[in-house]
Amino acid sequence: MDWVKASLEAGKGLLRPPTEGAGPPPEIRPPPVLVPIRSLGANHRGRIAWHLMALDPHDRYLRFGFAASDEQIQRYADSVNFDRDEIFGIYNRRLELIAMAHLAFSVDPNLDACAEFGVSVLKSARGRGYGARLFDRAAMHARNEGVSRLFIYALSENTAMLRIASKAGAKVERDGSEAEAHLYLKSATLDSHLSEMVVEQVAQTDYRIKVQVKQFWDFLAGVQAIRRDIQDAQRNSPK
Repeated sequence: MDWVKASLEAGKGLLRPPTEGAGPPPEIRPPPVLVPIRSLGANHRGRIAWHLMALDPHDRYLRFGFAASDEQIQRYADSVNFDRDEIFGIYNRRLELIAMAHLAFSVDPNLDACAEFGVSVLKSARGRGYGARLFDRAAMHARNEGVSRLFIYALSENTAMLRIASKAGAKVERDGSEAEAHLYLKSATLDSHLSEMVVEQVAQTDYRIKVQVKQFWDFLAGVQAIRRDIQDAQRNSPK
């Protein structure tokens, strides 16, 4: 299957030690066809808060409609209702949450077939289509949960978000500094349910592999640190 081949290609670089900063330029190492996107739970609140706090003031303004402070972001992360909403994320090899989407289901009984989408991507991870990938993943889940209309509320200057919505076929309406986009979703099918099961399983497997690889490199770094300490002590000991 194509997704199996893509996931194997995506995993080739996992056994290289993590490095600081951005990876090789896109022209040297293009992103894999398959981007593992996993559903996040309450045990990921800390990483959700870290991701949002890593956004600069302007990006926080675009994501929330105001320049949210660290305290406001922490309250947001603590208030996410994982029993109702869905959070989707993309992790790098250092287990940093580099892109995240919040699919919030309507609590209004008259709008029970509606949901709202919000997304954020760290600057170091932009230009790879992660926002669009997260939108597609969220739309798939919303469709399978019986949602018929997906809404996006954004500032008119948030052209990246509105471009994602437009490319997906959403109708975008601007009203001064604010914009609203809505997309009608098709009814769920057996294929859409199976597709979501497959992509979630691939993402969960990818995450477990990243955890194991990070643990290995952390252990190796610890051993090397101990070795350096021993060597320094031997050099500094009186002859």
